[in-house]
Order: sequence, then C-alpha cells, then structure tokens
Amino acid sequence: MFAKLRFALRMLFWLAIATAIAWLLWFMVKVPGVSYTGALQPLGAEEQLLADRLSRHVGAIASREHNFMHPVALEEAARYIETAFEDMGYRVETQRIPRDGTEVRNIQVELPGSTLAQEIVVIGAHYDSVVGAVGANDNGSGVAALIELARLLHDARPARTVRFVAFVNEEPPFFYSDEMGSRFYARRSKARGENIVAMFSLETIGYYSDEPDTQRYPFPLSFFYPKTGNFIAFVANLSSRPLLHEAIASFRRHARFPSEGAAAPGLLPGVGWSDHWAFWKEDYPALMVTDTAPYRYPYYHTMEDTPDKVDYARLARVVTGLNGMLRDLARIE
Repeated sequence: MFAKLRFALRMLFWLAIATAIAWLLWFMVKVPGVSYTGALQPLGAEEQLLADRLSRHVGAIASREHNFMHPVALEEAARYIETAFEDMGYRVETQRIPRDGTEVRNIQVELPGSTLAQEIVVIGAHYDSVVGAVGANDNGSGVAALIELARLLHDARPARTVRFVAFVNEEPPFFYSDEMGSRFYARRSKARGENIVAMFSLETIGYYSDEPDTQRYPFPLSFFYPKTGNFIAFVANLSSRPLLHEAIASFRRHARFPSEGAAAPGLLPGVGWSDHWAFWKEDYPALMVTDTAPYRYPYYHTMEDTPDKVDYARLARVVTGLNGMLRDLARIE
C-alpha cells in the first residue's frame, strides 16, 4: 500500500514538473496575430525608393571596418549618421563617452510627444562593427533602418516622445560591460527618472533565405519555430512580454512579411545579445528586432559581412512594418 502511494506521489510530482515546463514554453512562444505566409508582393514605388536609400546608407556606413581599432572610420560613420539626421531637419544631440584619452558618442534625435510626452519610446541600433568585419548586416542594416524610420516619422505628431538613437561600442570588448554605449545611455535615463515605456534594438535585420534548413535556434526553441530563415524575429525577456505582444501584433497588422516572436529567459543564448540588454539592466521594457544573426547569417562577424549580402527589398518591407508599429506605439493618429 505504501509503495503504491509513494509511486503515485512520484507520478504526481513529475506530472506537475511537466505541466510547469509546458506552461513556461507556451508562455514563451505564444504571441498574438498570425505570421504572414505566401509569396511576397512586388515592391511599390515608395518601397523601392526606400530600398534604394537603405542600400546607400549601408554602403556609406559599413563598407570598411569601423570600431575602436579603426577610429577614423568609426568617426566617419558617426558623422554620416549625424548628417543624415540633420538633413531631415532634426536637431542632433550627442552623449560623449570618454575612452583612453579620446571620446566616442551616442547620437540621438527626438520627436517630442504631446499629451503623453513623459512616456518615451526609444528605437536604437549600434553603429560600430566587430573587430575583423565591416559590419554591413551587423549592424549597418539596423542603422540604415533607424535613419529611414526617422525619415518616415519626421512629420508625425506623436502623443508619446520618440527617440532615435545610434549607439556606439556594442561589440566586444565592450559587449555586456559598463562601456557599452547603450549602457551609458540607459543608466543616464534611469538617473534622470525618464519613463522609457518601450525600447527596440534593431540588430542585424537584413539577411533572409527561402531555402529549407537555413534557420537554427538555441534549445528548446527549435521545436516551435520554422526551419526556413525568411522571417524577422521579435525577441524579449520574460518581463518585456507585454511589450513584445503589443509590438508584434501591430507589426503583423501593418506588414505583409513573415514574423516570429518569443519572450524567453535572458540567459538563453542570443536573447540578450544587443543593446536592449542595457535597458533590461535598468528595468525598462525592451526587445530586439533581428534576423537572428548567427543562427541564420553565415557571414556573421567576418569580413564577408559586406553590403552585397543584405537583402534590401526585404529590409524595406521590414522597415515599412516597423513604421506602422511605431506609429501605433507612439500613439500617432
């Protein structure tokens, strides 16, 4: 009798564990809306112009290595971004970051909010390349999208304040350290008491493939997502799940492009691999928009990450969807 009772208790214990794991996995991978399927429609005239502008930005920013080892090229990339913003009529602000007797900088422009001005939406992308790469996709694609989103939203009148920020020093040896540009930015925002209600890190967003088995994942996500790398991913930690759901639901309303989303523990490999991590450290809701980088892109962190590897037509489709999403989140009528 006691043996049967012990067996029943053990079975109940393992059933409870299995149920908890299943619930956690559902909690991680369940997102609203339905990903677009089917053939992509031809680009319209405006999207074709957008693709051309994205191509020019990536070529200008990421045709040669630009990082702390190549400070002249890094400065040229910074000046290109500043000039692009200035030419749109924005007032450029910088956050100076000292290092080894010199300075690098984060670059910001802002659309002031109206009725909800104290609520801030940040869209960011890092503009430095990793040592040993020119960084066309990582992260020229993200910076190009940042510039074009600022262009598309320039004449909007948001209820919330919207900031476009190009971050420096995301790549090693600064990655996951207090010297990351985004870490400087997020810590300053917290010290100022700024109410950042959403942060989006645009990270390596320009490579897509329709070939099967071109997409990999960290365990256990491979059981839930496609094996074809033709989608854009929205990736959050567990506490940013409400933002993830709002963002991907909006993107799916506006974009005719495949999309996937996950809210996963930040320790899962890849989940925190960009500037959104710095905002998590300050308890701000944040997520990464990405093509999944090393889980798809064969030229990741190599000198072959050149402008010709970026799919500008699909990148333009992603930017179009992000434009609609940001209009929703910024409460633009």
